[in-house]
Amino acid sequence: MANTTSFDPFTQSFTLLMRDGTPFNVTIPELDDFILYNVQISINYAAQLGASLLFLVVLLLLTKPDKRKSPIFIINSVALILNVLRTLLQCLYFTGPFSETYAYFSVDYTRVSGSDYANQVAITVLIWLLLVCVEVSLLLQVRVVCVTLLDIYKRLIYAISTMIAGLALAFRLALCVENSKYILSLESEFSLRWLASATNITTSISICWFCAVFIVKLGFALDQRRKLNVGSFGPMQIIFIMGCQTLIIPAIFSVIEYFVHLPSMDSNVLSLVTIFLPLSSLWASASVDNRKRSSEKPKIHGKLLGSNGTATTGPLVDDKFLVGPLSPSETATTRTGHSSPPSLTNTHDHHIDFDLEAQKSG
Repeated sequence: MANTTSFDPFTQSFTLLMRDGTPFNVTIPELDDFILYNVQISINYAAQLGASLLFLVVLLLLTKPDKRKSPIFIINSVALILNVLRTLLQCLYFTGPFSETYAYFSVDYTRVSGSDYANQVAITVLIWLLLVCVEVSLLLQVRVVCVTLLDIYKRLIYAISTMIAGLALAFRLALCVENSKYILSLESEFSLRWLASATNITTSISICWFCAVFIVKLGFALDQRRKLNVGSFGPMQIIFIMGCQTLIIPAIFSVIEYFVHLPSMDSNVLSLVTIFLPLSSLWASASVDNRKRSSEKPKIHGKLLGSNGTATTGPLVDDKFLVGPLSPSETATTRTGHSSPPSLTNTHDHHIDFDLEAQKSG
């Protein structure tokens, strides 16, 4: 005989008791949602942790020692370190006593230690410090890409950028303070939902503004390169392109979170900016090094070597090799003599050193 009841075993509930013995029910769908949320968000934060740690190692290994004292390197390195700490503490939260089944459904956190509360407060502070590093790094990028503009446009863009960045930092700081109070007392005088939403909106506006600045400047730069028939990209263009990549992708994530309901989608925004910002610096640095090596080759190639490995001739002038040091007086009267002065080798060394110093100063 067929079972005609409408009983659904997947929606049944079970009873738990509060600390004072008061019973309360928990359904299986609620338990499934709780477990699925913890798994999804843990994967999200673990992926951010691994990516941030990897790029931190890459940044430290690929950056030359003489460039590790630059402000952009210090800021990018600190941002990656802060992001590693933030995501690590987030992973500890979702594997700690705050995420135990009974503590979550009964809202009984009496067994949570003080160090666990301190970790949660540290997370909110780290997020604000991370946003500070991101905004400062973006402001430095804006100064670089707008260096060729007129002073009035440069100051206007920098003033607007500073104002928008300051607004995003102010909202994030307010959320940091109120969220820390709520973590410690588990009570709030008002709902933090609107403040969290306003914080995400101002952060998205900041990212979109910097993205617009990079895109517009990139358009002008590419147009000028097309008119000048310049083929290869230089450090400025690399910063433009990576700036667009750095900001477009986080901006997409910041907008998607309002339409796609995935756990902590907004946390990916800061991680993406933090990870991509060092790439632009590394790419620009590699381009500068390649240009230096390319410029050195023709200069060194002009100083030919003899069969025994010692310099015997000077640069080629008027299809003839100069003997001895290259000076204005000797260039005017090209010599093709068969003897070289004793100080020929030292002179060539001096020319090579001078070329390198000129490149450094340039």
